[in-house]
Amino acid sequence: MLQHELNTAINLARIASTSILKFYNDGFETEEKIGADNFSEPVTAADREASRIIVDGLAAAFPDDGILSEEEIDDLEHRISKNRVWIIDPIDGTAGFVNHDGDFAVQIGLAIDGEAILGVVLLPFHDILLHAVRGEGTFSRTGDGESKQLFVSDLTDLKEMCIAVSRNHPSNRMKQIISHFGFSRSIRRGSVGLKVSLIANREADLYIHPSPRTKLWDTCSPQIILEEAGGKMTDLFGLELRYDSRDLHNRNGILASNGISHNKVVAHLAPLLAEFGRVPHKG
Repeated sequence: MLQHELNTAINLARIASTSILKFYNDGFETEEKIGADNFSEPVTAADREASRIIVDGLAAAFPDDGILSEEEIDDLEHRISKNRVWIIDPIDGTAGFVNHDGDFAVQIGLAIDGEAILGVVLLPFHDILLHAVRGEGTFSRTGDGESKQLFVSDLTDLKEMCIAVSRNHPSNRMKQIISHFGFSRSIRRGSVGLKVSLIANREADLYIHPSPRTKLWDTCSPQIILEEAGGKMTDLFGLELRYDSRDLHNRNGILASNGISHNKVVAHLAPLLAEFGRVPHKG
């Protein structure tokens, strides 16, 4: 149903990836920017160039759609007036890009009426492409290899699960969460899209991000990729994520799982959130 949109997003992600890898291999300077939450964040010419490639390409192909990119000024009134909005993170995991650890992703999502409907996550360094369209499944391809459909795990015993955690942003809260659940296995990687792809590919079962600092572009494409593989992504309280809000933040954090265990995780997490003083943000 959205084949043209999917093909366009994949093509633009590949063009952006080529540009990003040139910067990655040839060298670049890192600057600091003040992000949407007024915190300082790293940014490079690669972020800006990749954003330009994707935004210009989508605007040309779909001139009636709204576009939101991390590296562009949010035209808020225009965006919320559109029922179709492209949501882009040209380099998700800029810290991994800057640190040359390979853990970064190009993320292009399409939300329709506030719901994630289409997603492309491309891992340039690993040459792995993941894509999904609502109702059509999630697929992955490495390099020029065969495309394969992805399915999440069916684990329900929380202590047996492998949790994906941040490589570049460790926190005491995450240490408390891991201890609270009694997880025996964890995998440390960068980029929200990369960590969520691990769940879609059965390499991990769960991802909990307690910070209120992630934005719509961090989760739009990873969410549909996870859910079409059988998983689920909500906020920490089990409430749905929306992509038609004025606020760019996922203020209630992120919970991504293999789906079958999701409600159990929400329930087990609740007393810890209360201990942290967290209550659902509304607005």
